[in-house]
Amino acid sequence: MSGALDGVRVIDLTTVLMGPFATQLLGDLGADVIKIEPPSGDSSRALGPARHSGMGAGFLHVNRNKRSVVLDLKQPAAHAALLKLVATADVLVYNVRPQAMARLGLTWAALSAINPRLIYVGTFGYGQQGPYAAKPAYDDLIQGATGLPSLVARVGDGVPRYVPIAMVDRTVGMAAVNAVCAALYRREKTGVGQSIDVPMFETMVPFLLGEHLAGASFEPPLGELGYPRMLARERTPFATRDGYLCALIYADHHWRRFYEMIGRGEEFTRDPRLADIGTRTRHIEALYAMIAEVLRTRDTAEWLALFEAADIPAMPLHTLESLVGDPHLEATGFFRLVEHPSEGLYRQMMPPAAWSESPPSVRRHAPRLGEHSAEVLAELGYDAADIATLAASGATRCAAA
Repeated sequence: MSGALDGVRVIDLTTVLMGPFATQLLGDLGADVIKIEPPSGDSSRALGPARHSGMGAGFLHVNRNKRSVVLDLKQPAAHAALLKLVATADVLVYNVRPQAMARLGLTWAALSAINPRLIYVGTFGYGQQGPYAAKPAYDDLIQGATGLPSLVARVGDGVPRYVPIAMVDRTVGMAAVNAVCAALYRREKTGVGQSIDVPMFETMVPFLLGEHLAGASFEPPLGELGYPRMLARERTPFATRDGYLCALIYADHHWRRFYEMIGRGEEFTRDPRLADIGTRTRHIEALYAMIAEVLRTRDTAEWLALFEAADIPAMPLHTLESLVGDPHLEATGFFRLVEHPSEGLYRQMMPPAAWSESPPSVRRHAPRLGEHSAEVLAELGYDAADIATLAASGATRCAAA
């Protein structure tokens, strides 16, 4: 079955992680994603272990379902080729600052004049109406700008630390996919494309303040900023006798069953701190400390069995190593060992959503640099001699067959 975005052509002018992750998701949904790279290639080709230069693990996991075309956009012939491609496209996604797109002559005004149906999506640091508009932005910087490391410090040892995943890049990448899909739907009704900005800073602020704006949501404030349960220093995986357990005792019936499970059912009815979610939240630090003390008395497997019997949400704590061998992921086929035409056997993570119609799929491995330059240029009407001339001038580069 074809994917939901079958027939949609996406020009991918992105590099590193945020943009490539977004365009890979569009490719998984069936879009024809054409990745435009400079002659040196996307810098993320060098990220992670690799069997061959330019095909690092980091690149493999955000560039499947794409065709790689090399165009040196500083050369007029390559620029002209891109404009021909724009005329055939539905979507263009970029993740440099708009000022850089303007220097390349690739503004919304210029490209919509060629293709009024184009959906032109920019993913960059900050909204263009504010004083940060021209600032560079990376995941670490936006984590800092939103205050995330300060929250880590508050619940930890006092030292601000970044969350050790590229959370901003991937979150904003998904927001860009949402924007593209909604814009495609609107274009189906109106026939008209549009320009969309997806700024990292403004996208991430609600992720942080959705819970933590709290009392400051009101004017005058009805309390302090910060959600106590999430800021409790004891809100950690609980140490057991032989490992760690992640448990969420949250609803009224969870707390009642937990107290019954540990033989303190009468205490549940007497303790005013346990009356409802509001009173529990105000005393959550002490309650979590009590849970931590209790859970140290048994092994993880024993607690998991008890929590499951009581229907209280709990999971063991994975490490990177154990996650790769998770039995549920194995049963669902999430990891698959596949053969890359040039890179050999590697572990691929499959699209997670299940669709009854038009399911996401993996149709192409991450491409070698310029692997599809000749193919795509031929689709635009360039003949073999034209392509050879472009390659000789450095305007394009074609990977060896």
